[in-house]
Amino acid sequence: MTEKPALTYAAAGVDTEAGDKAVELMKDAVRRTHGPRVIGGVGGFAGLYDLSEVSAYRKPLLATSTDGVGTKVAIAQALDIHDTIGFDLVGMVVDDIVVVGATPLFMTDYIATGKVVPERIAAIVRGIAQACEVAGTALVGGETAEHPGLLAPDEYDVAGAATGVVEADSLLGPDRVRPGDVLIALGSSGLHSNGYSLVRAVIAQAGWALERDVPEFGRTLGEELLTPTRVYAADCLAMAHDPAAQVHAFTHVTGGGLAANLARVLPSGVVGVVDRASWEVPAVFRVLQGLGAVPQTDLENTLNLGIGMVAIVGEEGADAALNAARALGMSAWVLGEVVALTEEHRNAHLVAGTKGVQAGAVQLTGSYR
Repeated sequence: MTEKPALTYAAAGVDTEAGDKAVELMKDAVRRTHGPRVIGGVGGFAGLYDLSEVSAYRKPLLATSTDGVGTKVAIAQALDIHDTIGFDLVGMVVDDIVVVGATPLFMTDYIATGKVVPERIAAIVRGIAQACEVAGTALVGGETAEHPGLLAPDEYDVAGAATGVVEADSLLGPDRVRPGDVLIALGSSGLHSNGYSLVRAVIAQAGWALERDVPEFGRTLGEELLTPTRVYAADCLAMAHDPAAQVHAFTHVTGGGLAANLARVLPSGVVGVVDRASWEVPAVFRVLQGLGAVPQTDLENTLNLGIGMVAIVGEEGADAALNAARALGMSAWVLGEVVALTEEHRNAHLVAGTKGVQAGAVQLTGSYR
């Protein structure tokens, strides 16, 4: 009788030593996100964060969010560039928390891969850590899981979760928004991390290679598509804490596009009127639309079209909000206004009721420049 060979975890495709090496390569970058409130170091079963500062709050509310990067990871994998995808992950998570005015305190990440290549995993986490530094958020823990047979050796996916805190009477959102408020657009750095299933379908149908030089971009297609998401957290908090800016709400323009996400932070009985002529849609969106003959409505319902966040501010705070945003290095402009819902609006095309939220509505008017 032939004796069966011994079957080890490594033979099954999981290399725990590679995982340990990845931790060694990334731990310095992770530690740089740790302030005095992070307890312990890298590698514990749980990340610990000292919440004693919250005792100074009158009524602290915890805010939490979780997200991933979506199919943008396919671009990173195709180009073998992995140290920027972390900005996409952090931006998708912490900037959802900032929408309610909460300060993101700490974050954790999760990476699933077909094969742990220590240098690749470390590059991903270094990007996450660098983005956490920009956001002022501690990266307190994470997990790397090797899934041979489920994912190809060079495939991976990333996800993350963060927790923040806000004083109850400082909570931003629909309850503060009134007719007469002004919509302030904060420019995006590009596609950010939404709509890549459409983007990838467009370039595949056109037969464009990621290495293709695109004159409208001034660089290759791949470089444009891999542009990291801008992380707004610290800048938006600075705007919110400026009383002159009169910030009432923020919206994070992610999946679903501008109108759908703006509608989520408006109260019932009002309409956010957006003027398409208030900005020029960046080249990447125009090129992709033309390349794939993508209908305008589909483009607007999928991509951010150059706007990463919107601040809703009191009418008297608009100039201060614009000045504050620009001083922080953001492109900013008046996008439109909030008005009371009228019978005339009821007969117009409005975007409302998205993400299960029955609240206000948004009307897109005019034409793009």
